[in-house]
Formats: sequence, structure tokens, C-alpha cells
Amino acid sequence: MSRLILVSNRLPVTVKQEGKRVHVTPSTGGLATGLRGPHQRSGGLWIGWPGDTSRLSPDGLAQMERELSDLHCVPIQLSASEVARYYEGFSNEVLWPLFHFLLDRIPSGARDWESYRKVNERFADLVASHYQEGDLVWVHDYQLTLVPGFLRRRLPRAKIGFFLHIPFPPTDVFRVLPWREQVLEGMLGADLVGFHTYGFLRHFAKSVVRTLGSGFDIDRIHHRGRSVSLGVFPISIDYQAYQALAREPEVEAQAEQLRAQSSGQRVLLGIDRLDYTKGIGRRLLAIERLLEREPHLRGKVRFIQVAVPSRDKVEAYARFRREIEELVGRINGAYGTPSWVPIHYMYRACSERTVAALYRVADVMLVTPLRDGMNLVAKEFVAARVDGDGVLVLSEFAGAFAELGEALSVNPNDIDGMASAIKQALSMPEDERRTRMAALRARVERHDVHRWAGSFLSTLDEMPETPVVTDDGPSSRADIERLIERCRAARSLVLLLDYDGTLRPIVATPELAVPPKELKALLAALAARRGTEVHVVSGRTRESLEGWLGSLPIALYAEHGAWYRDAPSSNGGGGDAGWRMFREVRADWKDKLRPILEDFTDRTPGSRLEEKSVAIAWHYRMADAEFGPRQAKELAVHLADILSNAPVEVLQGDKVVEVRHQGMNKGLVVKHVLARAPADATVLAMGDDRTDEDLFAALPPGGIAVHVGAALSRARYRVAEPAGAHAILRALLE
Repeated sequence: MSRLILVSNRLPVTVKQEGKRVHVTPSTGGLATGLRGPHQRSGGLWIGWPGDTSRLSPDGLAQMERELSDLHCVPIQLSASEVARYYEGFSNEVLWPLFHFLLDRIPSGARDWESYRKVNERFADLVASHYQEGDLVWVHDYQLTLVPGFLRRRLPRAKIGFFLHIPFPPTDVFRVLPWREQVLEGMLGADLVGFHTYGFLRHFAKSVVRTLGSGFDIDRIHHRGRSVSLGVFPISIDYQAYQALAREPEVEAQAEQLRAQSSGQRVLLGIDRLDYTKGIGRRLLAIERLLEREPHLRGKVRFIQVAVPSRDKVEAYARFRREIEELVGRINGAYGTPSWVPIHYMYRACSERTVAALYRVADVMLVTPLRDGMNLVAKEFVAARVDGDGVLVLSEFAGAFAELGEALSVNPNDIDGMASAIKQALSMPEDERRTRMAALRARVERHDVHRWAGSFLSTLDEMPETPVVTDDGPSSRADIERLIERCRAARSLVLLLDYDGTLRPIVATPELAVPPKELKALLAALAARRGTEVHVVSGRTRESLEGWLGSLPIALYAEHGAWYRDAPSSNGGGGDAGWRMFREVRADWKDKLRPILEDFTDRTPGSRLEEKSVAIAWHYRMADAEFGPRQAKELAVHLADILSNAPVEVLQGDKVVEVRHQGMNKGLVVKHVLARAPADATVLAMGDDRTDEDLFAALPPGGIAVHVGAALSRARYRVAEPAGAHAILRALLE
């Protein structure tokens, strides 16, 4: 595997100073455990913040950096102001509640965006300074959403992955963020963007389509001339290690002690960071409701809630702690007796052995977040149950819910429903408990953290090299002159020319794009030039191309390459009889699609449908300048939903949304042409939109790509408008 550069907000270490000695200890946990193997095997680097080192002396800092270097870790130092604004401010006061759909938790007048942007840029600069050709770069989580975009500008050919460890919110929630475009652009700097669930992936894709107008194609975003892959990679735990921990004699002894202290009471357990997304308050209310409705359980159940301190410098978290402690006091005051209290509340971190012992002793595990990216506590509980017993009660809004189907599902907003689920868990027969737990354990064992990391990295490593795309202005006169001289000198020249936007300016009504006689004369002269082949490759129907250009001695390709007609000189004639398909495909999916497009046409004045043999297009060039694009984004999202299992691609072009059969693209034309062209032929391709990027991508080594217009493109050469393309073609005749 290639060398791996990992980038996360925190390094997987704990830094402590005892006297004059600084100790750097590797962390445990899902992410650190899962990535430690690939990190070490690849000889890579891990870049992140080592924590607050402001109290370390200069000698202590030097010692820390030496120990970090031995662990192949590279620290980035953050000032107190940066921690307060970038981390505690924008990351945790704005993005955290926003991504968990909790808009009421976002403070008004958030002002820390600029600090967030600058720290992300510092991370990118540090990565770029350590990058070596061929490295894989994997950026993690919401604190660093801008890093992939910054890296793409600095390292245009690097393979960059990004993984979001928390949910991604629906479009209507995400659009509340004033900096939504910048966050999306940052994440799209990656080649591969990973999520825990397909739902989060869909939310992200819809936000990209609606906010940036990019094309979405099942598991890919087409953005600025690049194809960004999206994937679902549910994170997990080190199952074998956790199972071994649960079997340690020290854990067994501690579990026995906890059972004895429970005095025969059934144990309910919750273990969470003290965070308002974890549903702790509603869980406590469900316990209260259970005791209220089931008086016979009073004195017979014991709920242990471990609340691990988290972000206590953020005011929202300090306020939340007070709310929880008041709620615990109220419930214990209402139902406790001199010999029993219903809730045993622990506001502190516990050792991993104590946590494993708690898992071992719990009759029912309550994992009930309001929203969670995954929640590894649920998987830890399953792995720790080496006795095969226990019941997991799991929120349907946790990412783990998609995998752990044998758990009892609850809606954390339904207090009565949660109380009923807890009662069901307490009364569940042993054989049912064991059947459910066996299935859960088998799934967590099979899909462990090592499989998660390996799956993401192998997907990233196998991706094709990222094309270099730019938004530079037109190429210099000297560059264009060199291009022309090279083509003039070629013994064999193959021209692959797009029509609309390249040979002919875009017009409001497609039917008005009839080629003027000057253009037809230019194409005829090029076809007559010695050693020159002319191929017009268009999204137009074959009827349109035949009517406009059929009399010329050139090859024609319709519907982005689905149909082709060789030059009359090579097939003995043109006309409709000369048209053939590259391969026969079914297009019955259009029957499902047509009513939807007709409905959008009816609701969007100025729009129109164009039906082709293997595609169908919705044009909105004549629609209202604001309403048309908004409808196009809505349509693209809708189509991606209903066509997710159909063999089609949804493309957003210049004032058009087109659905075409998958694999039918202009890249097919290049293969067809090269099979017949001389081996030493020079190939010159010209195009203006995303469909032409497929053409450019398929060119042979040494092929020349010219992009017409201002959009991003992988083409090396650029001209501003069709007139510039005509000038190059005319120069070939001189």
C-alpha cells in the first residue's frame, strides 16, 4: 500500500508532564485502533493537535516532539485563541449542533468562521509540506472540512480521502449555515468522501446538488470537471481486542463485585459523553415514566448512567450538565428510599476495564441518542457480552441502527415508547435474548474496525489518478501557436469536435442552432485537408445532425456517442441508413421517467423536453433565470432518488438536465476512432461542458484537449468562446 498521511483534529496520543519528564502515550479507541495498523505498516505520518502544551517548557516541547516523531506523528500547535474559536467555537458550537439537526443549539451571531478557515488552511499547509509523490491522504471529521479543498489546490494530483464521523444533515437544515458553499467545496476537494450510512450520503449529495448545482450520479458528484466518489463505510470496533478485554480476570472480578452490590436488582446501563445529542435527558425521563407506570419495579431495577465530561469549556455543555444533574436529583428524590435509589449517576471517565465490567453486568444497555453518526458504545457492549446474554435498546437515529437490527429499536423522542421498550427488554425470555445477541455478535465480529479502515483505504488507493482541472483564463497566444504548429506538422490529424458551445454558440432555443454556411465550409475544408479526419461529437439527435451536417464528408456522433455515422467517403454514403449504435440498450426506464419530466415542464414556464433514443433531456434555457435553475436542482435530486437502481446517469449541463443510459458517453467515440486511425495520428479534441470531459479523459497519451469557455476542465488548453475554436481550426488550413 502507498504511504498514508492521516489528518485529524487530535493526534492519537495523550501528553503528560511529570516533573521534568514528558510522557507521550498512544490513545485507545475506535479511530486510533483502526488506523494504527495501516499507519505503521505504510510508514506514514499522522498530523494533528497534541492537546494543550502551553505549560510545557522549551525542553519539554522538544522532548514531546522527539517522542511524537518516534510514533510518526507530526504536531500542529494551536494557540489558546485558536482552540477557543476554531475548536470550541465554530466546530463545536456551530457545526456540531447543525450536523446533528439541532438548530436551537446554535448560538446567535456565531463569529468564528475566519478562525476555522485559517486553522484548516494551516493543517493543509502542514500536510503539503510533508507530502511525497504517491502518498494517500486521509482527512477526518467535521473540524477539518476545508482541508481537502485547500490540499487539492496545493496537490492537484494527490489521492485525498475525507471521512465524516458524525451525521450530515438534510438540505433544509444544512442551508442554514451561511458558509455552506465553502464547506461543501472543501469536502469536494477529496477524491472519496465517506459516511457511516447511506442516509447521510444522500443528505450530502442533495445539499451539493441544490447548493452548488453539481451533477449527482448514484455514488458520484460531478463537480468542476472532477468526479468525486461517495461511499458508505460504517466504522466499528476492534472486536477481538474488546472480547479479550471482557474476559480478563480483573474485569471478571470487577463484574462480580458490581453484581453483588446490585443485590439482585436488574441493571440498566447508559454510557455516554455528556453531550446533548446523546439523549441522556429523555432516557432519564423514560426511566421515570417506567417507575411511574410499573410500581412493582421500584427497588428491583438500578439505572447506572456514566456521563463522561466533554467540552466543559463550552457554555452549552456546562448548562446541559446542570440540567442533567437537576433531573437526576428530582427523580431520585421522588422515587428513592433509604435503601435504594433508582439512578446511580457518575460524572467522570472510567477506565476501559471498568467500562467492560459494566457492560458484562448490565441486563439492558440503553443507547438512545437523538442523533449519532455511529455510536460505538452499542458495538462495545455487544463485543463485551462473551456470555451471550443481555439486551441492547438502540435509538433508530444512531448510525449503528442500520447494522444492529436485532436490538430493540426506540424513538428517543417518544418517552412512553422508550419506557415500554425497557419493560420489554427486562421481561424478554432468555432464549430470545441469546438469539438476538448471537446475531449481533456475529455481525460486529465480521465488520470490525480493521475491515472499515481497509475498505476505505483500498477504495481510495484503487481510484484512478485525479485529473488536473483549472479555472484559468484562455491559454496564451504562444501556447495556442505551439498547439497549431504541432497539429500542422502531424502526418495524420484527427479532429474530435463538440457542436453546441464549441462550434456553435449556445442559443436560447436549440432548434435555432443551425450551422451557418461559413461553419459548414470550414468543416468541409478541414475534411479535405490532407491526412485530416473530422468527427463531430454531439449530444444532439441523429436526425438533427444528419439534417444539418449530413451532406459533409465528416463522421457524426449523436446523443453523446450512442449513435454514429462514419464519413460518407468511408461507408459509401450518408443518410439515416448509415447510422448505427455502439451497442444495443434498453430504454424502458424512460416510461417511468417521462411523466415526472412532463410535470416539471408544466410547472416551469419556458422549459421543454427533448427525447432521444437512449436519453431524455429537460431544457430550461428559456425559463426564468432564478426559477429555472432552482427547478433543475430539485429535478436532479428527485431523479437521483427514483433512478438509483436504474442503469442511467443524471447529468446537469448548460441549462439542461439529461438522463442517459449509463456508459453511453463521448469516451466511446475515442476508442472507435483510434481503432481506425493511423498509429501515429495526432488527436485534437474540443469541447465546452461536462460531457466533453469524458471525451478528454479517453484521449490517448499525447492527445490535445481544448476547453471552450470558463468552466473548470482537465483540458490543458483554453479559449474563451467558439470564435477562438474557429480561429484554431482556420489556422490549420493556412
